[in-house]
Amino acid sequence: MLFCNIDLLDENFALKRGQYVGVKDGKIAYIGDTEPQEDYGERYDGRHRLLMSGFYNVHSHAPMTLLRGYAENLPLQRWLGEKVFPFEDKIDDEAAYYGTQLSIAEMLASGTVSFSDMYFFFDGMMPAIRESGIKCNLSRGLTVFDDSDYESLAAYKDNLRLLNEWNGELDGHLIGDLCIHGEYTSTPKVVEAVAAHAKDAGARIHIHLSETQTEHEECKQRHGLTPAAYMEAHGIFDSPTTAAHCVWLEDEDFDILKKHNVSVACCPASNLKLASGYANIPKMLEKGINIALGTDGAASNNNLNILQDIYLFGVVYKGFYHDSTLLTPAQVLHTATRAGALSQGRTDCGKLAVGYKADLCVIDTDTPQFTPMTDAACNVVYAAQGADVRLTMVDGEVLYRDGEFKTIDIEKVKAETQKRTDAILRRL
Repeated sequence: MLFCNIDLLDENFALKRGQYVGVKDGKIAYIGDTEPQEDYGERYDGRHRLLMSGFYNVHSHAPMTLLRGYAENLPLQRWLGEKVFPFEDKIDDEAAYYGTQLSIAEMLASGTVSFSDMYFFFDGMMPAIRESGIKCNLSRGLTVFDDSDYESLAAYKDNLRLLNEWNGELDGHLIGDLCIHGEYTSTPKVVEAVAAHAKDAGARIHIHLSETQTEHEECKQRHGLTPAAYMEAHGIFDSPTTAAHCVWLEDEDFDILKKHNVSVACCPASNLKLASGYANIPKMLEKGINIALGTDGAASNNNLNILQDIYLFGVVYKGFYHDSTLLTPAQVLHTATRAGALSQGRTDCGKLAVGYKADLCVIDTDTPQFTPMTDAACNVVYAAQGADVRLTMVDGEVLYRDGEFKTIDIEKVKAETQKRTDAILRRL
């Protein structure tokens, strides 16, 4: 495809007007202000459009669209114990398939090109991910509340399938990660076993870390260590790790994350809605920690429109830390694009630059909220809506365009998801 006469945000999120961008063999092959002589196939009229890197949602639980609006107005521990866990016990692979498709559709429609997910029901999730064409770092949520060995757990068997059968599928669209749900939902020996497995397999790890004050303080009571120090002591950070939330980190925790190049998946909407608190973004920036962005699941957000989290990330921490200069639009957009790609280990993604994967989105600028466009990056962060996304491309393939999903039967998916949620609610 050749994007013609289109405005774009370059790799530094500076606006360039009237550009031509050629996509070939899944990569960005040309960027310039003159039309290239080479034939790139379909020509895309870029008038009143803004091209930029697609977004990376690095913390989600895709099948939890089934729970949208169900578990509300509760603190995290009651939210999990009274509502989420009982509902999840009734989910099966077929329900997870449709819930995952619905999540992917929502992400594609708001410009997300890749997501990191932590959940169960792989036989339902895998077909949904494959069929959609989106990129995904998938991990199997691991919880254990007794003295079981890692090798005896269903999660271990799923991890073997993930790493040995599915990892690297679809030209690298799928990456298999390992997972510890959290310190409070696991045991030290299982944490150490997962750490060893990841190190031996060269896998990445996805965890929850210091999401709530209760989680953080009870870990210190149990082990005499903060969750970050605990995970470090048991070897988790010996492998590349994405740690979700990180709201209640203490001073030494920031040094631990930086020392091990841990990426933080900041989830502002979920943290606000569950009243978990405010991550210390100024300290993370000071330490040079890689901060990426996640929506969390639809039970705690309640949507997967990452532009909502981009907006919240751009404004909430200014207010909480009383610093209007905190987080420039370029920093926010870096968090939602390149930083997310790096957290997934996708070093050739997340930039609108020649040679990088053509994971792109197009935003309609001919809207009231985008007018006037005095600063395009500011408009994306502070004004754009998910519905402004007109095209989402992954590895050069258009998966969403002008309200049409190329790989998902959205009407069927909506109906089937509602049907399965209704059935589960009748059984609760």
